[in-house]
Amino acid sequence: MKIACIQLSSGENYENNFKDIVKYVNQAIKNKSDLIITPETSSLMSSSRETLFKYSFEMNKDPILKKIREVSKKYKKWILLGSICVKVKNKLRNRSILVGPNGKIVKYYDKINMFDVKIPNKEQHKESKTFKAGNRLVTANLPWGKIGFTICFDLRFPELYRNLSKKNLSFIAVPSAFTKFTGQKHWLTLLRARAIENFCYIFAPAQTGKNTPKRETFGHTAIISPDGKILALKKIGKGVIYSKINPKLSMDLRKIIPSLI
Repeated sequence: MKIACIQLSSGENYENNFKDIVKYVNQAIKNKSDLIITPETSSLMSSSRETLFKYSFEMNKDPILKKIREVSKKYKKWILLGSICVKVKNKLRNRSILVGPNGKIVKYYDKINMFDVKIPNKEQHKESKTFKAGNRLVTANLPWGKIGFTICFDLRFPELYRNLSKKNLSFIAVPSAFTKFTGQKHWLTLLRARAIENFCYIFAPAQTGKNTPKRETFGHTAIISPDGKILALKKIGKGVIYSKINPKLSMDLRKIIPSLI
């Protein structure tokens, strides 16, 4: 199984973000990837509530999702839109959407844990002012095993991951937009911890660079094995990382170390 994780630097220009998503998804397809994943808020990053609402759509009307469904069907690929802003009854959801090789939506997940923080470098974020939190765990069956869905700040909640891992997962997706400040301190440590604790591959596509005047993200898109090994890593800049993985490893490790209780 070949995984592709895309690193973007999405900003407030929706059209540019759209072009980048299509560009790197096509690049991953040319490299014969089985599963392609984009980062959190691939479609738009903005500190303006007005801008976020302007370029958010109902799920069945979203132009980026429509394009991904077309591409997925044409090339018979599994594609996970790490997250896009979706309108639901005049509110926004930070939504991760899995598209199957027939171009149909297989599952979607709304981010549960909102990023409401005051960071020591004087950054403040209150995601709950604009987005409504989800309230359900989501998994999906792939041809190679079961995958669980999480988004960014969810990474700091180990109970969520443990509850997912009890569903016999082999993989967990963590599309993210970690701030540069917090990413430098915690990002890779948290990814490796979640992989080791839950005996799951972690797929963590990330945002990078100066996304808006008020937001700089850490990058460091990573693919982590169930034993905590970093299989692929892209520190900065836009692009795609790849790794061939053995889905059987997750279940093999659980038999060797029976610590999932």
